[in-house]
Amino acid sequence: MNKKYLLPIILLTSSSSFTHAAKQNVCIFDLLGKAGESYKLMEEWALVSKTWGADISLVAYQSEEQVAKDFKTNKCDAAAMTSMRAREYNKFGGSIDALGGVPSNDIAKKAITYALDKRNAKRLISEKNGVEYELAAISPIGIAYMFVRDKSINTLEKGKGKKFAYLHYDIAQKIAVERVGAVGVPSDIFNFVKKFNDGEADAIASPAYAYKPLEIYKGISANGAMFTYPVVNVTADLIIKKDKFPLDFGMQSRAWSLKQLPRSYRNIERMEAEIPAKYKIDVSKEDALRYQKLLRDGRIELTKRGVYDPVMMSVLKRARCTVDRTNFECSLPGE
Repeated sequence: MNKKYLLPIILLTSSSSFTHAAKQNVCIFDLLGKAGESYKLMEEWALVSKTWGADISLVAYQSEEQVAKDFKTNKCDAAAMTSMRAREYNKFGGSIDALGGVPSNDIAKKAITYALDKRNAKRLISEKNGVEYELAAISPIGIAYMFVRDKSINTLEKGKGKKFAYLHYDIAQKIAVERVGAVGVPSDIFNFVKKFNDGEADAIASPAYAYKPLEIYKGISANGAMFTYPVVNVTADLIIKKDKFPLDFGMQSRAWSLKQLPRSYRNIERMEAEIPAKYKIDVSKEDALRYQKLLRDGRIELTKRGVYDPVMMSVLKRARCTVDRTNFECSLPGE
């Protein structure tokens, strides 16, 4: 080969190798910081990722808002945060958390498995402000249920005028609160339970993951309850800046994360079972149907407004109707 062509090739190869050899800072949100289950799972992921050519440096955050800010300002090459926060980087995967779209852990498993399937690889990559982002993992946190300080608030009608702490950055939650006629109390993950416990809010929706560490039982006290109707499925997304990671990194990461689903759901089921039965109240079939219709209307509206991905909405509907073919929505258009 002519020497005048050899040097540019060497430089190009060296530059490419350097990019992939550099450490990748991955910012992890976990309510419990390094002691949390989510962070511990990411430690395993970081160790395995060395075989994919990465050199991960994990940074734990107990403030999700700070993770989001640092990711935007390039302090993080990747970020693990709730899908509600991550949805702006990948609407397809982030729409798994649609209101009432996933009423059980079994349906959640199907939805996550489908979303991360290699056939959807193109849907998991998006561009924003000139940066290419990729959804590299989805981890379940669990179904969110309603917790109330007064168990007499057991219907939508009785919820009107009551104060509901919701995550201010999620338009879906804001609309749901408005639809039931409740008074919204804008909050963040670090303080929504505190507002409930301190009496600033009459109700919250939360997965079992937060029950012990955030001491939801203090807000329930002697008069409160947990209604077992599934309001929303909560997941966490790992979003990477694609050019900061080795080739095919996202694909290998997704394949690894899928293998962790059985363990993750065992942990979720354990945490749900640890909530004392005396607090758990089932809603009537009539009320459950009304809630389902309300949430369905909300999903359709939010999809039309561009908040949820329409392809994922149809996927979730098929999953629900596979489990319950007699459900009223299965014969209806709209999702």
